[in-house]
Amino acid sequence: MKLKALRNEVCRANQRLVEEGLVTLTWGNVSGIDRESGLVAIKPSGVDYAALTPEQVVLVNLDGDVIEGDLRPSSDTPTHVLLYRHFSDIGGVTHTHSAKATAFAQARQAIDCLGTTHADHFYGSVPVTRPLSPQEVEQAYEASTGHVIVEAIEGHDPLAMPAVLVAGHAPFCWGLSANQSVDNAVALEAVAGMNLDTAMLQGGVRGGAAMVSLETYVLDKHHRRKHGADAYYGQK
Repeated sequence: MKLKALRNEVCRANQRLVEEGLVTLTWGNVSGIDRESGLVAIKPSGVDYAALTPEQVVLVNLDGDVIEGDLRPSSDTPTHVLLYRHFSDIGGVTHTHSAKATAFAQARQAIDCLGTTHADHFYGSVPVTRPLSPQEVEQAYEASTGHVIVEAIEGHDPLAMPAVLVAGHAPFCWGLSANQSVDNAVALEAVAGMNLDTAMLQGGVRGGAAMVSLETYVLDKHHRRKHGADAYYGQK
């Protein structure tokens, strides 16, 4: 992807966060990567989404060094670039503090797969990371956040599980593009809300009856009909 087009896409993806109701103030950011050049386009730190222009989107390399741009990149840049280094197939990363998904992160509880809506986007329960140690927070907080995300995804296909809840913090999502990473953040917030509502109907969030997870064979069917070589949902 040409860098101008990437900046345009990342700018628009960040503005979608507001439209989708996923951010408060400036609590969120989206990035995208051009794999050919190894450059990442990311939202500048603290800039209002409505005022954001493609020219303000900062280009950094995979070490997080600014290559082009007059503004400071997002403070979460070390997390983004670490995810790009470890998950070679992804093309975009979204970080929000969307209310319902963040509630699960703060409770340090995975979002269980209870139904087919969840299965369409996430293959199984969305995991929660371990807490960061005092040393990790002090020495390299944002990079350490990336490392615990990678740990939590170990054993998963990152494209089949494109989201993680960072314990005590908030969700990170990713996808094949910046725009798709926002789609996954939208889906994550939706299934988090459904999970909370289902738990209340079953007797209270984790306080009543045990949650009933979706049958594995239904999970497999719903996920595979939208993803992979045999997918048949939507148009070719």
